[in-house]
Amino acid sequence: MKKLVMLAVAVLGTTAMVSAQTTPAKTTPVKEAKAPKKDKKADKKAKKTEAKQEAAKSEVK
Repeated sequence: MKKLVMLAVAVLGTTAMVSAQTTPAKTTPVKEAKAPKKDKKADKKAKKTEAKQEAAKSEVK
């Protein structure tokens, strides 16, 4: 009789733990922030000024 009660307790306990683990808490998904768009014209201007500065440095030397 004692073994039967222990078996019932083990089965019910295991069932309770398994059901508790499989129910995850629902959380709202976090939106990812989008990267700001790059300004192509500004990039081109920056590259041109860098190229001019490098050319000027090489002419000075």
